[in-house]
Amino acid sequence: MLTSEPAEQDLVLVGGGHSHVLVLRQLAMSRPAGLRITLISPAAFTPYSGMLPGLLAGHYGFEDTHIDLLRLCQWAGVRFLTDTVESLDPRAGRLHCRARGQVDYDILSIDIGSEPELDSVPGAREFSVPVKPVAGLWSRWQSLASAEDLSDQRIAIVGGGAGSVEIALAIAHRLSEHKPSIALYCGGEQILAGYTSGARRTVERQLAAWGVSLHCGHRVSQVTNTQLQFESAQAANYHALIWCTGAAAAPWIKDSGLPVDERGFMQIEDSLQSTGYPNVFGAGDIATQYRHPRPKAGVYAVRQGPVLADNLRLFAAGEALRQHRPQTEFLSMLALGPKSAVAQRNGLSVSGAWVWRWKDRIDREFMRRFSDLPTLQMTPPKRARKPWETAAQQAPCGGCGAKVSGDALHDVLQELRKLYPDLMPQAGVLDDTAPLETTQSVLQSLDALRGLVDDPWRMGRIAAQHALSDLYASGAQPHSALALVTLPFAAAPLLHRDLRMVLHGALSVFRESGCALHGGHSMQGPELQLGFAVNGVLAPGHAALRKRGARPGDKLLLSKKLGSGALFAAHMQGRMDGGQIESALSGMERSNALAALHARNFNATAVTDVTGFGLAGHLLEMLDETLCAELNLDQLPIMPGALKAMAEGIFSTLHEPNRRALAGRWTLPADAPLAAQMLFDPQTSGGLLMALPADKAEDARRALQDQGVEAALIGCIKSASGIAGAPVLSFS
Repeated sequence: MLTSEPAEQDLVLVGGGHSHVLVLRQLAMSRPAGLRITLISPAAFTPYSGMLPGLLAGHYGFEDTHIDLLRLCQWAGVRFLTDTVESLDPRAGRLHCRARGQVDYDILSIDIGSEPELDSVPGAREFSVPVKPVAGLWSRWQSLASAEDLSDQRIAIVGGGAGSVEIALAIAHRLSEHKPSIALYCGGEQILAGYTSGARRTVERQLAAWGVSLHCGHRVSQVTNTQLQFESAQAANYHALIWCTGAAAAPWIKDSGLPVDERGFMQIEDSLQSTGYPNVFGAGDIATQYRHPRPKAGVYAVRQGPVLADNLRLFAAGEALRQHRPQTEFLSMLALGPKSAVAQRNGLSVSGAWVWRWKDRIDREFMRRFSDLPTLQMTPPKRARKPWETAAQQAPCGGCGAKVSGDALHDVLQELRKLYPDLMPQAGVLDDTAPLETTQSVLQSLDALRGLVDDPWRMGRIAAQHALSDLYASGAQPHSALALVTLPFAAAPLLHRDLRMVLHGALSVFRESGCALHGGHSMQGPELQLGFAVNGVLAPGHAALRKRGARPGDKLLLSKKLGSGALFAAHMQGRMDGGQIESALSGMERSNALAALHARNFNATAVTDVTGFGLAGHLLEMLDETLCAELNLDQLPIMPGALKAMAEGIFSTLHEPNRRALAGRWTLPADAPLAAQMLFDPQTSGGLLMALPADKAEDARRALQDQGVEAALIGCIKSASGIAGAPVLSFS
């Protein structure tokens, strides 16, 4: 975070729409003191709608047309939660998300856009590819565009507005060599309602020139898996169907009780506040300024962005808000497939390649605002003194004075007990100690992390998996845990929210493994820190898996990819792709339980988990003086982006200490490839490294991969006996 001021209010932004990305940029420059900002979005990237046709046509790459929300939030000091909001209770100030459940707020802003209207036509939701969300369209389009022969394919687009026209022409241009049959079906008597006749004629000529058959007056009444059926009783067959009809609102907006218009969109004042809840704001396609209704178009969201940013800041400070008056006319530009476009404003239209260049320049300038991010000043913003504060406000206490209050702790445990009744002590029986009721051998481990990402729920999951990995490496079944949580200084309601998120995330992991949370200790500090003491039991008749015991000829199998140290070092500097960070986090959240099960099933002779000391450090712990190891660097599973970070000179701060710690036993040759540096990279919630009999190793790898574990055979164990000065590690 960019400020050390304790958080006092939670501003939650739902959706990464055009207004919100502008809000993030503007509030990063002038954030009110005490305002904590959180963005919730289902993906790390958000598309810029103006460049989507160019992406489908092949004029742009994915990175040209998508804003990296995770990187933008990292730069802006904003918490980023990867999740999908499914419901809202504006009376309680509470959202419900698909993965993490409850998220509370003091101020809420919604910018989730709209979606094609699918439910009014039977079969449309089931069989079509809607143009939104763009991620689904892009995935389906990549599959279609990569096909070797599309000459006998029928591609249907249902729409008639600007978006459907641009998509039809983009597809026709991109697939021109394949010459599939492309048809655009419009329910109205003409396309592009609201456009000039000149713009419409230009588009119709372009559709004809690129072989797109246009069918106006064809309103779809039903969709099957191969056919469009029309109200006129006609029908048309298709192989691929793209749905790009009028905008619809997410149902949870209306279900929440927010005031909505006749189509279910949020009804907002000119201040962009909900007409029913002053602390709820809306912008973009999801909202309607009821005094000044306008068509659903991205240009309005862009114009709303600066006003929304100002009003969120002013509302947090208790000051008067600005009023937004949307423009009545705007410049509309439609891409025409190849690098040509038509532009319209004030009843006039022009077209040609020069219009495309004009559009391209405007679009790229907008996107540069979110890729070329300036260096921010680290000076914390000043806040107004509260009435109860003195000029010399007391610094936060240490010792037991830093504990989270008993009321907050009691309330959080009561809430979580309803979700995880089998994993937590019953109400009224909490004590300072907890018995371990088991007749089996007990193994215990302790591990802790500093906050890696600014998402308490996700850090709870990662820290829990990280701690449990030591038990899995020993072949133990998790039994119980104690938590030690340090939360960043904040106002009491925010501490309550953070503690709930952290423990909810951890409990979601403990539930998967049957591990009870017996208690713990919580306190406040300058940053999030999270640790667990975990207990495990051995099944009757099973001995613990050992860290040492490997034999010459054994193969080495690793159950997770390497590279988290370098990746997150780059992320801290704002130099890592958000999608690669998201992929790494997903890997850290995965359990090592399956790897441990297969280690025992395939008679592993030695097992350890790969964490802070890196692959080389933990591998050396497995070797006694009679053994050495040979690694195949080409087989190392490496997280996307990690080698790129290292090539740019970005390493974890523990990388060099890890390398120096091994210098007495093994020195990396001067001509070693870059991948060799991955041996020293510290891992968070890394995989299990196991030595397996040579005749079982490939079967173990295949069995793990069949169950979704990205396991790889990376080398073998050799005998060092009789070889004077043999290196402990070597590689091929």
